[in-house]
Amino acid sequence: MYIIKVKGKAKIPDYIQLRDEHFVLIAYFRADRPLKNMDRYGLAGKEEALAALIQNLEFGKLQKLEL
Repeated sequence: MYIIKVKGKAKIPDYIQLRDEHFVLIAYFRADRPLKNMDRYGLAGKEEALAALIQNLEFGKLQKLEL
């Protein structure tokens, strides 16, 4: 799974995209909202680690998600 942080403009907030190994979009959510329903993506119980990763993630840089 891959993660990318997308920079918003003006009134559009920053977003996070989760993509599978074929780079197909599987999740799209706001970077500033609490993480919910992460069990759908196999990330149950890793919300705190994912939130910390999102805080330090560079905009526009696709990287492999390893938690």
